[in-house]
Amino acid sequence: MNDQNIITISCLTKFYKGSDKPAVDDISFNIKQGEVFGLLGPNGAGKSTIINILCGLLTPTNGQVTIHNLILGKNNYKIKELIGVVPQDIALYPSLTAMENLIILGKIYGLKGKDLSNRIYELLTMFGLEKSKDRRISYFSGGMKRRMNLIAGIIHNPKILFLDEPTVGIDVQSKKVILDNLREINKLGTTIIYTSHLMEEVQKICTRIAFIDEGKIIAEGIPSELIKSDPAFFNLEDVYLKLTGKKLRD
Repeated sequence: MNDQNIITISCLTKFYKGSDKPAVDDISFNIKQGEVFGLLGPNGAGKSTIINILCGLLTPTNGQVTIHNLILGKNNYKIKELIGVVPQDIALYPSLTAMENLIILGKIYGLKGKDLSNRIYELLTMFGLEKSKDRRISYFSGGMKRRMNLIAGIIHNPKILFLDEPTVGIDVQSKKVILDNLREINKLGTTIIYTSHLMEEVQKICTRIAFIDEGKIIAEGIPSELIKSDPAFFNLEDVYLKLTGKKLRD
């Protein structure tokens, strides 16, 4: 990690049509190159809106976003080449095999020939799926689908990786493989933006975090320092509940 900002967000606001309350309310923050940055908050806090704006899927009402020195809205095509997205929903073709899925996705990103083949085998091996390359995704277990979903998001070796609940609902072994490999990917230079409701996991992997509620940033910092900020805090979940309250957010 270095001190250079890879993402700069200035006065970002988003109103949805028909709403008089912003989903994102005039927020500003930076993400440094090489960070694993956690974007945390309850359901409806504004996390997904922010991520969708950063990925170019939503247009903000106000504000400016710069990604890798490119202004979002003016350089979206170039920005999309730099980013990888791993959504919470499985974004794969269930009737195709693992290999067929990755060939299609790799070609979309401009990979071809031996480079594409080598990259596919590298990633399948890294995530323990090389023996299942010719099986249809519909026959994969939940953990296998999660691992494949991640591979699909990093096949083009993105500079910035957006992860939305990448380990939700999977076995312990698959979770370990995913988190271990995310650390390695980060060490090789990929900046990661991480959203999750699993505070223990966030505490282990994120280098810095921001808590968001009602469209505003309510706290930001290094996880260990936020935990030390109050003698009543034993872990990140304590911080989360103190900041956002115990009221259900259905």
